Amino acid sequence: MSLSSANSAFIFWERFLAFFYPEVCQICREEKAPARDGFVCARCCSKVDGVHFITAPFCKCCGTPFDGEISASFECFNCRDQRLYFRFARAAVKMTPLVQKVVHHYKYNNALWFEPFLGDLFVRSAKPVLQSQNFDYLVPIPLHWRKRWQRAFNQSERLANVLSKATGIPVNNHLLRRVQPTPTQTRLTRAQRADNVKRAFGFRGKTRLSGERVVLIDDVLTTGSTASACAKVLMENGARIVDVWTVARGTLQ
Repeated sequence: MSLSSANSAFIFWERFLAFFYPEVCQICREEKAPARDGFVCARCCSKVDGVHFITAPFCKCCGTPFDGEISASFECFNCRDQRLYFRFARAAVKMTPLVQKVVHHYKYNNALWFEPFLGDLFVRSAKPVLQSQNFDYLVPIPLHWRKRWQRAFNQSERLANVLSKATGIPVNNHLLRRVQPTPTQTRLTRAQRADNVKRAFGFRGKTRLSGERVVLIDDVLTTGSTASACAKVLMENGARIVDVWTVARGTLQ
């Protein structure tokens, strides 16, 4: 498809959405916000920009931000108390109430119009880091087939595709599978989360990996239990390095 054809298709899609959804911010319901901005207005975006993007200092392992001044490398209590199989995890933004609302509607209510907003946050933070290293694959955290059927899509896969388009790193959906339909992690403690996903994932590649550098992709990272379980499977099957990138960094309530 030529550039002009792609632009024409995007304009048609934007006008199509505008026919069914008024170009108003789906967060505050007050300001104008077109489809290309994920129906999130500039005022709501400003509540995330600058203030809530995660920058140093943060835990060298899981990326938990530290509110204060610290110059030395440090590891948070969450990482010291458990074995994590990924090299490190990073997230674009903190899980603010606004980000949580968007992620929840995107993930559970099929609000795919929020994808440009989430994708922009993701790309702005992850792209410079990923392009400075030589990664072979972006691997989305898989859903069990029952949950995917219920939602009609895997949000991690869609976000991986957005990041792949921006970085040129290919998405590989054929390395991991979810073998157990585990309950949601939302209301579980850290120990319960780790136990919940301990045997939830399996390797589905036709052959072992041979030293590839892999980035796991998900929407939210809280304790890192799910990402670590996936990283363990990949490392046991030949991956050289497994890093993790998510849009948001959650915290246990």
